[in-house]
Amino acid sequence: MTEQELIGEPKKMKSFSIIYALLIGFLAGIIIYSFFKNSWGLLTLIPLYFIYKMVNDPKNRRVKELQGLFKERNLKW
Repeated sequence: MTEQELIGEPKKMKSFSIIYALLIGFLAGIIIYSFFKNSWGLLTLIPLYFIYKMVNDPKNRRVKELQGLFKERNLKW
């Protein structure tokens, strides 16, 4: 990628990261709520599955790769 293409990417990736962080926090809140209500069941397993899928998403890996490229080329993220 050229530096011009790289400069436009952080805005998209930052909003993506923020949305994913909010969703993971919300799902973790559901898990904590079900833990305190002593209801280990489907209500706990579904958020765990979605958190797992979000963490292992290829877009999430792309964000880390782009951060590495920015550090490599001494560009501001």
